[in-house]
Amino acid sequence: MLAIIVGHFVYASDTSYFINLDKETTKKGYVVDAFYGTLKLSLSPEALKEPTGVEVIKLDEKIDLPWQLKKISQVYQFEFKNKSAYDSHKQFSIQISYNEPSNYYKQVFYYDKKSSTWLPLPTVDCPNKSFVSCLISMPFARLAVFSNPEALVIGKASWYKNKDGLFAASPDFPKKSKLRVYNTDNNKYVDVVINDSGPDRRIHSDRVVDLDKVAFKKIATIGAGVVNVRVEPLYIAPSNNKILGISSTGAKSQFAVSAKSAIAMNEKTGEILWQKNASSSLPLASLTKLIAIKVFFDLRPSLNRVVSYSIKDEENNYKYANKGDVARVRLNDGDTLTIEDLVYSSLVGSANNAVETLVRISGLSREEFIKRMNQSVADWGATATHFVEPTGLSPQNVSSALDYAIITKEIFIHPIIKKASTIVEYKFTTINTKKAHRIKNTNKLINASNLKIAGSKTGYLNEALYCLMIRVEKNSLDSLVIVTLGVPTRSKSFEETEDLARYALKELSVKKELAKSIFKPKYQYSF
Repeated sequence: MLAIIVGHFVYASDTSYFINLDKETTKKGYVVDAFYGTLKLSLSPEALKEPTGVEVIKLDEKIDLPWQLKKISQVYQFEFKNKSAYDSHKQFSIQISYNEPSNYYKQVFYYDKKSSTWLPLPTVDCPNKSFVSCLISMPFARLAVFSNPEALVIGKASWYKNKDGLFAASPDFPKKSKLRVYNTDNNKYVDVVINDSGPDRRIHSDRVVDLDKVAFKKIATIGAGVVNVRVEPLYIAPSNNKILGISSTGAKSQFAVSAKSAIAMNEKTGEILWQKNASSSLPLASLTKLIAIKVFFDLRPSLNRVVSYSIKDEENNYKYANKGDVARVRLNDGDTLTIEDLVYSSLVGSANNAVETLVRISGLSREEFIKRMNQSVADWGATATHFVEPTGLSPQNVSSALDYAIITKEIFIHPIIKKASTIVEYKFTTINTKKAHRIKNTNKLINASNLKIAGSKTGYLNEALYCLMIRVEKNSLDSLVIVTLGVPTRSKSFEETEDLARYALKELSVKKELAKSIFKPKYQYSF
């Protein structure tokens, strides 16, 4: 379609829109309205210093999309044909309609072709009108609206009594984030700071936040109990150097890790959802301890049996590391405690001396115990795995990410191993001295991630770098095993393992949806 609108030359089709803005128009400002209002560029007065053509097109070419996000709009490209006309110090607003409703946080991203990265723009959502608006300061960009499955923003909210202030608990937004919470039934709102985690999304699937009683009273009566809400983030606190799972460097289309070896495997089917050098044998560090505990449990011990600690148990640890570098539970020679205390110390706090005590009281010689560890993993099909001691302090304890995923499937049949590896902390008191011990889990994802973690173990050696295994349950039927070996830093280990879990969960969902579409009958018959 060709047209002349107030002296402007306009061309419009289903996929392309062009308008030429003259000097008089650029001085006054103008709203470029393309594709019947699905994309609008609101140019403030003198944002353009010279006349220019403005082109907007719908991109149909193949373009890589970020794996973390879901595209809910058309991909658009706009361009000021006269680049020198635009004053890059002046931001302008873009409004984009989305064609797929979503209860999750929506944001406009632009595509950086050089780095194959999608970068976020400050965005405000107008869900009642199905569009978002954002600010931008570029003469050319490829844009789309994405929803983030890590942050529910439309749903319900209840209340709880805690700090008696304008606070809230969120399962998605990190602590110190600031949210504006609207009661969508009366349009009242309250600004709150996130200071707690919860509610449990596994129990309340549509619960966005829980408001402190004082905050809840700003938008509803306490008697209402639960209200319909919409959340507008005012400030999102970073977590692990990310904003809602998206790195400060943007959202990548391809998943990658710095780990030397990694795998994501469907525990039920054995299907590999993602891998990197998964068959390479590498030092295993403290991931060794899970196999030692499994072998110990195979000997059917009584957990409430009281045993004595021997300082000689530690001496095996110091063959491989200096005393000050070894994770241990601080016990004195002759201290008495239960076998259960030793098991939990080994798995929760990765205490090396506790493992050696379990080996000593197992009824087997140390050599025979280690032999059984090797025989067990061989029986499970882990052919690239070998142990020379039971704690992981020796770099000669090796496995592959693939082998360890196979091992994990066998180990977590035992309910106590599952429980001990996922509790935040364990407390016990020595029986003879009544000395209290408090042991914290070495895996911070247990407390910080909203993934349903049903098993975990951390590990570190200079030779192994940082190693981590987590089991993630999606539902009662599906669970994944995630293993990363040889990650340079601890924070990176947590970050990459969590990201790989989310990537694998998404891949699993895609595969299930594809399977449904393949086996869905084309015709319905009635008789």
